[in-house]
Amino acid sequence: MRLYDIALNNLKRRKGKMIFLTVGLIIGITTIVTLLSITSRMSEDLGKKLDEYGANIVVMPKSEGLSLSYGGISLGGVAFDTKDLNADDLEKIKSIKNSRNISILAPEVIGVAEVNEKPVMLVGVDFEKELRLKKWWKKAQSVMMHGEVHSMENNMAKTQEEQNIVLSDLKKKNDVVIGYEAAKRLELKAGDEFIVNGSSLRIAAVLGEIGSQDDNLIFLDLLLSQKILKKEGKLSMVEVSAYCKDCPVEDIVSQISAKLPHAKVTALKQVVQGRMETLSQFKSFAIGISIVVIFIGSLMVFVTMMSSVNERTREIGIFRAIGYRQSHIMKIILFEAFVVSFLAGVFGFFLGAIISQLISLKMFSTGSFTLGFDYTVAVGSILLSILIGMLASLYPAKRASKMDPSEALRAL
Repeated sequence: MRLYDIALNNLKRRKGKMIFLTVGLIIGITTIVTLLSITSRMSEDLGKKLDEYGANIVVMPKSEGLSLSYGGISLGGVAFDTKDLNADDLEKIKSIKNSRNISILAPEVIGVAEVNEKPVMLVGVDFEKELRLKKWWKKAQSVMMHGEVHSMENNMAKTQEEQNIVLSDLKKKNDVVIGYEAAKRLELKAGDEFIVNGSSLRIAAVLGEIGSQDDNLIFLDLLLSQKILKKEGKLSMVEVSAYCKDCPVEDIVSQISAKLPHAKVTALKQVVQGRMETLSQFKSFAIGISIVVIFIGSLMVFVTMMSSVNERTREIGIFRAIGYRQSHIMKIILFEAFVVSFLAGVFGFFLGAIISQLISLKMFSTGSFTLGFDYTVAVGSILLSILIGMLASLYPAKRASKMDPSEALRAL
C-alpha cells in the first residue's frame, strides 16, 4: 500500500479529530485573512482621510529676505527679488510625475484691508477646496461683544450642537466666512454686511473659536479677493494635501520644486510623520494579533497530532515491525498534516475574504458586495496554513518514527 493511501485512510478513520483540527486551522486562517484585509482597508481609508485633513505641503513665492527678530520679538522682515505665484502654476503642479498622489490643491491670496476703520487680513480661497481641506471648521454659536452674547442662530434649540460650514452657506459670490476673533473685534455677526475697497461683502458664517490664526482672518472668494486686493491672476500661496501612503512626500516636494523654480516648496514634516506613525500603528496591531493567532493554531495542531500519534502506538509498531523505515512513518504523519492544512488554508482564505467584505460594507460604505480574489493573499494563506501544520506536526512525526517496534507491540 502506498504511503499517501495509508495517510488518507487514517484521516477517514479519524474523521472527528481531523474535522476538529481542520476547523481550528480554518478559524485561525480566517481570522488572519480578515484582520489583515480589514487593517489594510482601514489603513488605506485612514490614510486618505488623514491626507485630506489639512495640508502637508505648502508652496509659496521664493524670496531672498532677512528676518528681523530678536529675543522672541518679531519686527517683520526685508524681502527682495520676490516672484509671485499665478494660476498657471496650479496646472504645473498637476503635471508632476506623482500627480495622482495629490488630493487637494487649495490656492490662496492674502492681503490687508480696512473694515470698520480697523485693519484685518483678507484671505481669498476656493471655498470648495478649502472646506475639504479644513474639515474642522465649525459655525460659531455666539460671539461675545461688549459683554453681550450675540447668537448666530434664531432658534436657540438648534444652536446647542455645532454645525459644519458647507457650500450651501455661501450662496453668493460676495459671501464671506469670518474668524471668531475678527468678528468680535470688528463687532460683526452672521448676516451683517460691510464694505471693503468699494465691494460689499456679507458674512455668511462666523467660525467657531479654533485657537489658530484662522480666528483673526476673513475668508472670501478667490476671484473676488484678487479684484479687491488688486492681485488679478496672482496667488500668495498654495496649500497641497498629498497622499503620502504610496509616495514619500519629499518626492512630491522635489517634483513641484523642479516645476516651479521661483517657488519655495515646504513639507510640513510633523504632519506627515504623525500620519505615517498612525498608519504604522494599525499595521503593527494587525501583525501582533496575527502572531498570537498563529501561535494558538500551531499549539492546536501540535496537541492534536501528538494525541493522534499516542492513539496509534499499535499501528505504528506494526508498520515498524514489517519493515517500514523511520522516514516512511514521518511521511505518513506529515502528509496527513499537509492535507488538513491545505484544506484549512483554502477554506480559511475564502471565508476570511467574505467576512472582511461584509465588515467593509458596514465600516466603509463600499456600496455593494464584491468578493475580491487577491492571489497574493490566497497563496500566502495556503502556504501559512501548510507551514503551521507541518511545523507543528514535525515533533509528533519525529517521535512516532523513533518508536521502538518491540515497545509498541508490547503495549498490545
